[in-house]
Amino acid sequence: MSWTDNRNIVTLASAGLLTVGMIIGGYLLGDGLTRARAADRSVTVRGLAERDVMADLATWTIAYNATGTDITAVRADIDASTKTLTDYFRALGFKAEELKPIGAGVNQYLNNGIPNITITQKMQLRTTDIARAQRAVAQQFDLVRRGVTLQEGSAMTYSFTKLNDIKPAMVAEATKDARKAAEQFAQDSGIGVGSIKSATQGYFSIEPRDGEPSGGGYGASDTPYKKVRVVTTVDFYLK
Repeated sequence: MSWTDNRNIVTLASAGLLTVGMIIGGYLLGDGLTRARAADRSVTVRGLAERDVMADLATWTIAYNATGTDITAVRADIDASTKTLTDYFRALGFKAEELKPIGAGVNQYLNNGIPNITITQKMQLRTTDIARAQRAVAQQFDLVRRGVTLQEGSAMTYSFTKLNDIKPAMVAEATKDARKAAEQFAQDSGIGVGSIKSATQGYFSIEPRDGEPSGGGYGASDTPYKKVRVVTTVDFYLK
């Protein structure tokens, strides 16, 4: 066999190896692209978690006033209202430190040469005894009957301060709810749900359980029954 024939055989062998390599490389590339496309398949769903809770803090800012033409008499009236208010809460069993004065103001002007004086006092009740706070609100008209002039906006507000205690469990509930939605989607599409690709925790809201309380005068009050709500957005891989 001549040198030329040997070179032709080598050339053919190299070409064959190159062809095989291209086929294998093309297969691997194609398989890689298929796996990449499969990895990119995902579905974004939202999950909801809600929980009814009882407020653990009650705050009642009470504004009351006295009006007259003599500063000494007006001051005596406001002092009498303060004593009535203090006695009212003491009779209900509140501790002395739960009721504190938080401000006062005097407004004075002349009306046809006659002085008109108004003294406004603010007291705040702050307690964790929710049941006792509810009783105080229910009987608040006793203060009016005893001569305490309550100003508009003197209403009890209830707060839930232990959100951090229930956050982890609620996020888990919302994520579980999101997976259920993703599984329903996957079932309808004939595919499966994989692991979480990404997730975003929504804002926790705390609202009255039974809707907004009525607004208005001193008779209006918040409710201690709250609903905590969170929505999470989760992106699941599909398989």
